[in-house]
Amino acid sequence: MAAKRGNQTVRSMFLSMAVVVAVAGVFYVANPHDENADPLKAVDYRVELVTAQRAAPYPVLAPKGLPKTWKPTSVSYARQSGNSWHLGFLDPDREYVAVEQSTAPARKYIADVTHEAENTGKTARVGGETWQRWEGPKYDALVRAADGATTVVTGTAPYERLVEMAEALESEKAPASGSESGSDAESGSDAGSGSGEA
Repeated sequence: MAAKRGNQTVRSMFLSMAVVVAVAGVFYVANPHDENADPLKAVDYRVELVTAQRAAPYPVLAPKGLPKTWKPTSVSYARQSGNSWHLGFLDPDREYVAVEQSTAPARKYIADVTHEAENTGKTARVGGETWQRWEGPKYDALVRAADGATTVVTGTAPYERLVEMAEALESEKAPASGSESGSDAESGSDAGSGSGEA
């Protein structure tokens, strides 16, 4: 009798599981989902940009006028890490391009953000400024030191895309804080969202 009861319990458990799986399947099929949707969402970097512009001791750069086919994917400002500004994008060919700025010691900072790229000794005039050309096994880069900071445009994208980004870079003064206390800028905490490299 006990064995029969045990068999009924196991059978009931399997029937219950089958019902749960069937219901879950119906929900999956009934709910619309786009399998071709891009899983990487664009980030809105405006708040972090204003925070960085208020806090950084150098002109913080961001692109203006890039086509909408450029997708911003990551942003951060880290005051404790050499006032480091980071803004990452995917270019129209889904290659990675980042704008990096910092007051940290240049040699180590450039090595870190370019994944060990090296100075080629060549320069290029881009956006009316002279940039050094760096090349590496993972990232290439355009590098410029000015206004107390090192600026690096780097990524997996080809040189022409790095130039396109560098040409689009502009610095604007942060809007007046108005009713805000400016506590974001004064807190010294990291501000950021999104992921690093796509």
